[in-house]
Amino acid sequence: MLGPSDGVPNNPVLPVRLYRAVTDDPDRASAFEAMFAAHGWSPEWRDGVFDYHHYHSTAHEVLGCFAGQATLTIGGPGGETIDVTAGDALMLPAGTGHRCERASDDFAIVGAYPAGQDWDVVTKPADDAIRARIAAVPLPARDPVTGGDF
Repeated sequence: MLGPSDGVPNNPVLPVRLYRAVTDDPDRASAFEAMFAAHGWSPEWRDGVFDYHHYHSTAHEVLGCFAGQATLTIGGPGGETIDVTAGDALMLPAGTGHRCERASDDFAIVGAYPAGQDWDVVTKPADDAIRARIAAVPLPARDPVTGGDF
């Protein structure tokens, strides 16, 4: 669980979840996409993580690292710094700040969202309207990696 940090609201209900060595499939990108889809999370893109602090106020997000490695800051300025490498996944509840601090040249992830949730990118400090949007995002039906209940 992460508290608010320098304008980044983070999520008041759900914790960030870090999953290590989820897959060693030679085609990790497709393996993550299939896993997330099987658990009700729609894979939408393959890319990296923005190098500026941002969060999503309208959707939860899961990231599956399929190549390379990176150091991410989670929770906004002054937040937690974590290293991710190919095979790791990270579930970020709506409102959770994140930013890429540094990455290998081949770093790449799959991004997915619970079915029916449309994501936005917010960089400004949270106001009452943003906090209300985050609070209105429904809990995911299933964990994106394990498939278990929330």
